[in-house]
Amino acid sequence: MGKLHKKGKAGAAINYITRNQALKKLQVTLADFRRLCILKGIYPREPKNKKKANKGSTAPSTFYYAKDIQYLMHEPILGKFREYKTFAKKMAKVMGKGQYSTAKSLAENKPIYTLDHIIKERYPTFTDALRDLDDALCMIFLFATMPKTDKIKAETVENCQRLAAEFQHYVLHTRSLRKTFLSIKGIYYQAEIKGQTVTWLFSQDVPTDVDFRVMLTFLEFHQTLCGFVNYRLYSDVNLVYPPVLDLKLDEGGAGMNALIIESTQSSANIAKSEEKQRLHESEKRLQSLSKKIAHIQESGNDEESKETTTEDDTLDEFPTPLPNQDGSLAGAVTFSEIQKASLHLTQFQSLFANCVIFLSREVPRYSLEFVLRALGAQVGWDRVLGEGSPFDENDDRITHQVSDRPTQGHRFLSRQYVQPQWAYDCINAGKLLTSESYAVGKTLPPHLSPFVEAKEGDYVPDVNQFEGETEDLEIESGDEDEDEDEEDEDEDEEDADEEEEEDAEHKDLHQIELEAEAKGVAFTEFEAKENKKAKKSGKAAAAPAPTTRETRGKKRTAAEAEEAEAKELAKIMMTNKQQKLYTKIQYGKDKKAAEVQKLTEKKQQLAKASKKAKK
Repeated sequence: MGKLHKKGKAGAAINYITRNQALKKLQVTLADFRRLCILKGIYPREPKNKKKANKGSTAPSTFYYAKDIQYLMHEPILGKFREYKTFAKKMAKVMGKGQYSTAKSLAENKPIYTLDHIIKERYPTFTDALRDLDDALCMIFLFATMPKTDKIKAETVENCQRLAAEFQHYVLHTRSLRKTFLSIKGIYYQAEIKGQTVTWLFSQDVPTDVDFRVMLTFLEFHQTLCGFVNYRLYSDVNLVYPPVLDLKLDEGGAGMNALIIESTQSSANIAKSEEKQRLHESEKRLQSLSKKIAHIQESGNDEESKETTTEDDTLDEFPTPLPNQDGSLAGAVTFSEIQKASLHLTQFQSLFANCVIFLSREVPRYSLEFVLRALGAQVGWDRVLGEGSPFDENDDRITHQVSDRPTQGHRFLSRQYVQPQWAYDCINAGKLLTSESYAVGKTLPPHLSPFVEAKEGDYVPDVNQFEGETEDLEIESGDEDEDEDEEDEDEDEEDADEEEEEDAEHKDLHQIELEAEAKGVAFTEFEAKENKKAKKSGKAAAAPAPTTRETRGKKRTAAEAEEAEAKELAKIMMTNKQQKLYTKIQYGKDKKAAEVQKLTEKKQQLAKASKKAKK
């Protein structure tokens, strides 16, 4: 007879613990427990069987892993929370007695805790920290734009502004910006840092229906994380961290330019280090190339080695990819492809290198300055937007001026006037678009998101229509317009012919009625005869028409018929469960196709309406 187990002593009953039990075990308040869980990255869990986890009770409760709560019992911050609770009691007692000198000494010895050890625990490597940087940057940029309130201190806002400016300076220095998108929520940016894509949102909408105590706890952790990441990034590119802040420029609204970026090396040493870094990268690529060649040679000699090995010593065999027509292995990255990718990246990083751009006073300066300078542009702005502009509006070097006005009165003939969307669309397209579509006062082309990846069956807008108007695209669009005009004319002619036929039929019917009335036939008898004729004509129309050459051409081919028959046979062989799943999949596909059709029809209607308005 096996050993009897008591109820609630094994399984889910001991693996999970409720929140109330965790509070009693840790001896903390609910607010401190929530802060501790946020800082340590511990979240509620959902057991498979709540009744077993709650020892037979069906009362609603929040569960945690018992091991996580046991892990929290040894956290140093837990002791600091208790010390701070004692400090608060002492401070309230001293202030109540009016002993201000004692209160001052107590305030000087206030318990302070740091989150450095938690950052090291949660992110063992720097790559792990970069992968989790998206939420931290979104929170930092959000609080950097918030006003000072009774819940949000001015020191917190200033610290967030400094961390955001430091990260933006690193992106400018390394030119690691890749994508950007203007949305209703705000402006999305994406940068590539150390091979990891980092995406963050810059929003100026201050949330009002959130618990700021919880958000400030997350912000406390994210500030520490961003400080660690910025220090490491600046150290890797030989920059002094933290950068010095120019108070005069900061008071004048210079923004990012208020930070003075200094290098840890001299200019000569920087050039040498950059050359060494490039040589090191090229050596790495050559080493990887030789390894790939050796791997190809080894794969060719696998057959000879298989003959010598015995059955007992055989290892797992992995099929080698089939070679392409040119002899190279499928899926293998060649050295020429690496060179093309690196050349394309270098050209993209210097996209605005030959552009000197001036920002008018009505455009969002901080976003445009960051985006343009991140790809090599020289940017100046109006004095109203802040101090620190490297040149004025009258400078002859200016090639583009970004303006967001309905009309531009005074113009310089040596520069092009564009709207702000031009800069963002150039980055997403990876090339400099012509300024004609983005001229001041013109209706802008649609701003498509570069983060959307179209799947099978999705509605994909016409790329040629939205990438920007070049000379080739203008010619193509002109041909398309002519074709559409011809189609519209044909449709109008068909509609006119149908109306004429209807009018002729109506006139013939009226003439027949008059003739019948002249012969003395009653109207009821005439109507009954016409109804019988209409029924006969309807049956004749419903009957299958004789096959002609055109109808024969519309028939399915033998391959299509065979494929449809194979699908029907496969459907018959399915089980009931598989058939239900198949019908659900087909329903989803049909629904998506209907949505795509609806969007295409809407697009055609808008195009026709715009053409009629132009005429």
